[in-house]
Amino acid sequence: MIFPADPIGLGLVASVRRPGGNVTGTTSTPSPEIFRKQLQLLKETVPRATRVALVVNPVDLAFASQVREVETAAQSIGIRIQRVEAHRPEEFERAFAAMTRERAEALLVANDTTFLVNRAIVAELALKSRLPTMNYYREMVEAGGFMAYAVNMAGFTPRAAVYVDKILKGAKPADLPVEQPTKFELVINMKTAKALGITVPSSVLARADDLVQ
Repeated sequence: MIFPADPIGLGLVASVRRPGGNVTGTTSTPSPEIFRKQLQLLKETVPRATRVALVVNPVDLAFASQVREVETAAQSIGIRIQRVEAHRPEEFERAFAAMTRERAEALLVANDTTFLVNRAIVAELALKSRLPTMNYYREMVEAGGFMAYAVNMAGFTPRAAVYVDKILKGAKPADLPVEQPTKFELVINMKTAKALGITVPSSVLARADDLVQ
């Protein structure tokens, strides 16, 4: 498997350490600490943001656990989360209208391929709604999203080839622990920051791994 979210919830593996069946590989499942870090960076960059919308795909089996983890992280740093659901592009405008109606001041985009595939639409609607976004994929920032604290997917997913090599050499998938991302990068779109009227603090800029101009 290459980068699915929540392989345990999907029934692909019994556990990350010991998959126990015929499936193993890499996963995109983030640790709860990632959500805390994303919200902290968003709050540091946009101090006024005390109401943050969280857009999730209700069809994604991992979304329920993600929502709980985000809400726990948000509570610890004084942020109120507004959950909004959308799983098809034609639902995005309705979702953003709900964010505007509830006076969201920023947006956290859940780790889901629906938003990744439609990243240009998400970025366009966020800019139109004047919402700075925190994303899980740098590709969403490259498409116009504001910022991401994320795994470098292009660099991490080829790790699945290591599993192919081991299995072809006789290793059993059941005994090969699932590999989770451990290195994350901070990416900021400076053009989007300017369009939103946001001055990114020097303390945040100093930690950025990449600035999209």
